[in-house]
Amino acid sequence: MTKQSLGALFCVLFHAILFSQKTNSVTIKVIDATTQSELPNAHVSIGSKHAYTNTKGNSTFFKLLNKEYLLTVTHVGYVTYQENISPTNSVIVIPLTQNNSVLNEVIISQTPRKTLTKFSSNTQRIDVGFLEKNRDNSLMQTLKDIPGVSTITIGSGQSKPTIRGLGFNRVVVVENGIKHEAQQWGADHGLEIDQYNIDNIEVTKGAASLLYGSDAISGVISLKNNLLPDVNSFSGELNLTNRSNNDFYGVSLGIRQRYNHWYYKARITHEDYGDYKVPTKKITYDNYIFDLHKNYLRNTAGYNHNVGVYIGYVSDNISSITSFSNVNSKNGFFANAHGLEVRTSKIDYDRNHRDIDLPHHKVNHFKITNNTSFLFPNYTLDVELGLQNNHREEHSEPVPHGYMPKPSSTMERLFKKNTYSLNVKNQLHSFEKHKITTGINLEYQDNAIDGWGFLIPEYTRFTVGAFVYDQIKLNNNLYLDGGVRYDYGIVKTQPYYEWFLSPVTDDNGNTTQQQLQRSEKKNLTFGSFSASAGLSYGLKNTSYKINVGKSFRIPLANELASDGVNYHMYRYEEGSLDLEPESSYQIDGEFKANYNKASIQITPFVNYFDNYIYLSPTSEYYETLQKYQYSQSRVFRYGGEIMIQYEPINKFSITGSLEYVKAKQLSGKKKNFTLPFSPPLTGVVSLEYTLNPWLTFGDTKLFSSVRLVSDQNNIVPPEKTTRGYSLINVGLHTSVDLFSKKQPLKIQGRLNNILNNKVFDHTSFYRLIEVPEPGRNFSITIIQTF
Repeated sequence: MTKQSLGALFCVLFHAILFSQKTNSVTIKVIDATTQSELPNAHVSIGSKHAYTNTKGNSTFFKLLNKEYLLTVTHVGYVTYQENISPTNSVIVIPLTQNNSVLNEVIISQTPRKTLTKFSSNTQRIDVGFLEKNRDNSLMQTLKDIPGVSTITIGSGQSKPTIRGLGFNRVVVVENGIKHEAQQWGADHGLEIDQYNIDNIEVTKGAASLLYGSDAISGVISLKNNLLPDVNSFSGELNLTNRSNNDFYGVSLGIRQRYNHWYYKARITHEDYGDYKVPTKKITYDNYIFDLHKNYLRNTAGYNHNVGVYIGYVSDNISSITSFSNVNSKNGFFANAHGLEVRTSKIDYDRNHRDIDLPHHKVNHFKITNNTSFLFPNYTLDVELGLQNNHREEHSEPVPHGYMPKPSSTMERLFKKNTYSLNVKNQLHSFEKHKITTGINLEYQDNAIDGWGFLIPEYTRFTVGAFVYDQIKLNNNLYLDGGVRYDYGIVKTQPYYEWFLSPVTDDNGNTTQQQLQRSEKKNLTFGSFSASAGLSYGLKNTSYKINVGKSFRIPLANELASDGVNYHMYRYEEGSLDLEPESSYQIDGEFKANYNKASIQITPFVNYFDNYIYLSPTSEYYETLQKYQYSQSRVFRYGGEIMIQYEPINKFSITGSLEYVKAKQLSGKKKNFTLPFSPPLTGVVSLEYTLNPWLTFGDTKLFSSVRLVSDQNNIVPPEKTTRGYSLINVGLHTSVDLFSKKQPLKIQGRLNNILNNKVFDHTSFYRLIEVPEPGRNFSITIIQTF
């Protein structure tokens, strides 16, 4: 036989062997396990092949070998489905169960034991059930019982998040994929977000700079409104709320409709509240005693007007949604917190507990975002665009200070901030054991100022970052993930001169009147790498995670160039142009175990900063006000959370959590001290019992919780220690078949601080001036869906 004949025979045999392997095609049909309705836009993967279900809930895969594959089905709002299949059937129906793992007072995942959390980051999901049950005056007050998450509260209507004791621009708040950009640097600046306009939330504790860049050095709170309405459906919700403590009333109306490919969602929310009550009749501030009229914390009333509209399109290969939102609010500040001038003020703060006098602020946050996903055979491309305009006015009584004459208006400060964002992310699906994600993030900000009180200059900021991330399947139980990122940022500050004259004496003793310069024109550049790597290992009832990461944060304009009096804090603040980006190194761990009637989750962490930026008091004074200056120091932190859930009998559950953070400055002027606003050791124990339906009432849940907080003696001067306390809350949730059995009227009642205890929250803004937390408060909420 010739060489040519042998070669021809080899080719015939090779093709015969190749095509003798039988291939199959299979259609995965995804439905709702309860309603049996089809679920479009579910993500389906079989081995290395990926697709989304079409409008009929179907996704077809071709040329599958006759072997076993791992099938994974995910959909927003549903429990992930995962099992090994052999593609011998032409159609496989997958019923998805709605994710009812309502995270009560603690976060315990209720995902099926066969499902492995493959990513090493500590991320926990919160659904709308938790939000409805724990709804409070602001979004972050609603989330305050999540272990590791606390709030810096500013009165009753606004607050900002902290994760494991770190807040401000060290926590990123993401709404529909776009970083929420307001004036996060201010301790008295809250979030401008409509908490009713959220479908679910993901909280990531620990460094997340790899995916989000600068500012995600402590964690991420991702807010999503991405639940798709059913095909050819129309639905809505009316939410009515009243709270006794601050005479709060709120109404929120939302509707959603979907045709085939197109859909829309819209919501309007109005909230109005008066001064809130505290369980004390006197406030002591700077050695002055202020009497409170009928326990009202004067001038803490406010309102919020919020509107949101979403227009979306979904098909087999593309999903796009554009959102328009506007949040408008006006809130008063406790009058005696804004300097001591109110002692001589002619304003009658006690004439009406619902009016908003000086000082107050007005904020309007307008936002447009677009999220579009393109599905290709081997990869998915996500593009996110955002435009935000944040307009903030701070008004106070015009009073002369030092050489500054009495201003002609009440507008102390005005900030006008525009932010433009672009995120592009590409996920590759063509590898059997790898899931590779690459991305780029761009953001540009310009911040203009006005008003008679200077604190920070006008500035622009541009950041760009690129990253690559890979998840590797080592075996069915073990996953490795990691990535690297580089960010580059430019901060440009503008010069500012005081609008009034001050005497200046030169070296020869000559005195002239000049407009003092408070800031100069600077062009500062920053760059840094971020990286992380982690392992996830899961068995039948247990899972283990460990993640090691390095993250960073670009200094803010106030840290770099502030130079003025902050009357809200009654101090003089001074920035430093020599600050370097913060660098943080962190190790996070997680252990989960699910048993027959109980589950436990332990999440420890260790964290080291080599140049933490810190506002530290100095020995200098300016017009009787103490100077505070931004500096940097090395900081070591550690702590974690423990969460336990136990169900001794059917319909009765006990949950408990414990959180702890310890911080120590290793260098600088405050060496060996902790960090400000460090949360104390805190535990929460809650009970829940479900009653069977009776008469016209559906399932009725009775619940109570006890929040136990230890003394916080570990402080950094001039902070003061706070005593430990306990708060008892009780509540009831039920439903009545008033208009429809299918859509009953939900009734939710809650009584907070039932003993009317006088407590001081160490992470509260008003704690700095000896203002306790609100007293007893009864709230009732009525929700009707249609």
